[in-house]
Amino acid sequence: MPNPSRLSATVLTATAVLLSSLLTGCADDSRDEDLTAQKLSWEECPAPSQAEGGGDAPSPLPDGDEWRCATMKAPLDWDDPEGDTIDLALIRAETSGDKSRRIGSLLFNFGGPGGSGVTTLPAFGEDYAKLRTRYDLVSFDPRGVGRSAPVECENDQQLDAYFQQDATPDDAAERAELLENTTDFNAACEKNSEKMLPQVRTTDAARDMDLMRQVLGDDKLHYFGVSYGTELGGVYAHLFPQRVGRAVFDAVVDPTQTPEQGSLGQARGFQRALDNYAEDCTSKIEDCPVGDTAQDVKDRIAKLLADLDRKPLPGIFPRDLTQTAATNGIAQALYSKDFWEYLTQGLEQAYTGDGRILMLLSDSMNGRSENGEYSNVAAANVSINCADDKPRYTADYVESKLPEFRAASELFGDFLAWSMISCTDWAVAGAADHPDVSAPGSAPILVVGNTGDPATPYEGARKMVQALGEGVGVELTYKGQGHGAYDSKNRCVQSAVDGYLLNGKVPAAGTVCS
Repeated sequence: MPNPSRLSATVLTATAVLLSSLLTGCADDSRDEDLTAQKLSWEECPAPSQAEGGGDAPSPLPDGDEWRCATMKAPLDWDDPEGDTIDLALIRAETSGDKSRRIGSLLFNFGGPGGSGVTTLPAFGEDYAKLRTRYDLVSFDPRGVGRSAPVECENDQQLDAYFQQDATPDDAAERAELLENTTDFNAACEKNSEKMLPQVRTTDAARDMDLMRQVLGDDKLHYFGVSYGTELGGVYAHLFPQRVGRAVFDAVVDPTQTPEQGSLGQARGFQRALDNYAEDCTSKIEDCPVGDTAQDVKDRIAKLLADLDRKPLPGIFPRDLTQTAATNGIAQALYSKDFWEYLTQGLEQAYTGDGRILMLLSDSMNGRSENGEYSNVAAANVSINCADDKPRYTADYVESKLPEFRAASELFGDFLAWSMISCTDWAVAGAADHPDVSAPGSAPILVVGNTGDPATPYEGARKMVQALGEGVGVELTYKGQGHGAYDSKNRCVQSAVDGYLLNGKVPAAGTVCS
């Protein structure tokens, strides 16, 4: 199942409308034309496909301008650039400012991996209004995601069952069931998407971005990467250091970690976020409805999860709220301080025997719409991670690591440890232990870390700066809560980021915002 430590909050933008046709697939004919010379046809944006999460077509921008969408052709296999092509979905809002002051395109990736940029950018478009004064705002569905030749694995009914399974086995029978379900999911990915699975590595997406740069007419790639988008941006900088323009990494992935180290770090990160939530709830003047002290809040949650392991609660009919779904829902709510109130409501409700809110949060993480249809975020997330990550962990190895994970987090430790088996039976070999982001000769990259980030812990920002190399990464610290910093609306963070992207003013290394 999707690892919450490897997903970004882009999944929250998924809603419940199905578009009847998916712009998918690979062209069967080879070609002679130069893909860098292709002209994009920007047209009215359709409603998102179900693979993108469904819903309505993007609303106009506050100034009345419309979002426009296009399709760009890219090689299916970058090792065979003259061979078959795939279609990549793009979205753009042209600059709102004086065209004579336009810098170029600002390309966004909001993470996942597996999140649709075509649906996420309009959802958060107002947050980037100032940046739009000098840039065209552009995002895309990376290969394997949304409308860009999406990876397909299990169907909706199979996914309902898959996400209901016990993801933290307590005995041999539960362990065998988890392994069988994982094998079945991976086999479905191979059966339904065999042609795409070897072609969704982050290095492939980075090469797609350089093609976008050229097709959009930019000499340099100006970039805003969030969560996994920071890893993608780092890989781009490694491959094309001389082509990096002004770039910002927010909610920074530690590029030096193996998947195991990343999962362990995420266990600590989500535990730290839970600690902060519990302290916040019990420190207010009014009574905290889910515990008398911070420890009581956490003890009650632990008891709820233990009880759910034995007997699930009614969730969203006909599905029950299982221990796995509740853990997933709690993790989703910890992505942003703005969601803490929903966590409180969900826990209150669960303590009275009603699991609907926690299940809605879990569904959001998994990309499930209210109509029971799933986006392809789960399939894309696993496919990209497994294509990137070389290690393959066995169940015996995971069990040997459980004490270490439990020490990191009593609540999330088992959940994140067992998520490491997701690539064990994968059809495609992983590329490396961790990505190479060294980028000598690159322009400065502003690297923003949030001390309260559960999904990409703060320590990753310093590791990214070091891995980018001397004179490239510039670290900025935000003392806040939630996943990411810019969208927290913190004036200090936004002033520093805007100052660099709009005016080329690099903040002093080590700047701290609170």
